[in-house]
Amino acid sequence: MAFKGTIEIDWQRCKGCSVCIENCPSKCIRLSSSVNGKGYRYAELANDSCVGCASCAIVCPDSVITVYRVKI
Repeated sequence: MAFKGTIEIDWQRCKGCSVCIENCPSKCIRLSSSVNGKGYRYAELANDSCVGCASCAIVCPDSVITVYRVKI
């Protein structure tokens, strides 16, 4: 059974620590070239290869990632 996922990142609260990027098996997260209100480069979805595994949300120290997953 295949799954399709996506993530939503609260970019105003993200500190750009890159822990989510290192733990993403699909390699679909990157740091933005822009900065948030606190001056941090925040994480963002880089492509549509997300499978909704939630590894990023589990390791996020600030709990700023919400994962959505559907069967396809």
